[in-house]
Amino acid sequence: MNKRQKTAPHRVKHRTTKRQTWRALIKALRIHQWIKNGFVFAAPVFAKEITQPHQLMATTYTFVAFCLASSATYLFNDILDLEEDKLHPEKRLRPLASGEIPIHTAVLAANGLAILSVVLSASLVSIETAGIIAVYLAINTLYSMFFKHIVILDVMFIAVGFLLRIFAGAAATEVPPSYWLLLCTMNISLFLGFAKRRFEVIALEDNAVNHRRVLEHYSIGFLDQMISIVTAATVVCYILYTVDERTVSVFHTRLLVATVPFVLYGMFRYLYLAYHRQGGGNPSRALLTDVPLLLTVALWVGSCLLIIYFGEHLAKGLPW
Repeated sequence: MNKRQKTAPHRVKHRTTKRQTWRALIKALRIHQWIKNGFVFAAPVFAKEITQPHQLMATTYTFVAFCLASSATYLFNDILDLEEDKLHPEKRLRPLASGEIPIHTAVLAANGLAILSVVLSASLVSIETAGIIAVYLAINTLYSMFFKHIVILDVMFIAVGFLLRIFAGAAATEVPPSYWLLLCTMNISLFLGFAKRRFEVIALEDNAVNHRRVLEHYSIGFLDQMISIVTAATVVCYILYTVDERTVSVFHTRLLVATVPFVLYGMFRYLYLAYHRQGGGNPSRALLTDVPLLLTVALWVGSCLLIIYFGEHLAKGLPW
């Protein structure tokens, strides 16, 4: 009886520690960042294929596989950036940097998620989709090890990750992605990437280089120029896409141009958050917490779906 009384507290303590490790591991997966993987739906949605049950299922499996793959890359990046993250005012609270997760646990989880993402996409979607996810994993590994330290290329590699999401969704549904869609995706991801670098330069001040070496090559003036360029490029590409004759012929309506104000306001709102509220460091957090921005994205998505799938009927009787 005495032995039971002595050993029982030890078992409870072990369960609590294990539970805390699992919670910390789930936090390290950055589930809120999975919203970026919604780009896999872009190609089938804009090709008017997402209403087909098998296409929707294939895209959903691809989305899940990309969520696993992206979480694996976050873990791997956190392992490599462990010492730098300890110096960051926010990232020092991450599970790995704070010591909540042992490094060996993170390594096992990262490898397991990476393998599972490729196996899942190969078995449930297609070999082509699995190949794209494998390329995504390889490129992110190279980014974490080398290219994130090279000025401009660090942001361009982030853009490549978004483009691969588009290609994965296209491969899953055998739909060729529009070149306008690819251009818009590339520009918006560059916009978010440069805005994030600007936030880091301002927030970290003199400690910026210790956290991310590439930041010594960025200045606020240079980043402001880059942001201006990609903002203009994104808006122009999207406007041209909505009025392009190929777009009109696919959707049988010219109403898609009516969604331009949502894109303009959304980008301007994000710039406002980045420049006046220092909210450009985490696009996913800004999207999920800023009500005007969240509402704008929801209205844009809803209006696009309405016009793409019902625009032909809505446009009847309109002179244009």
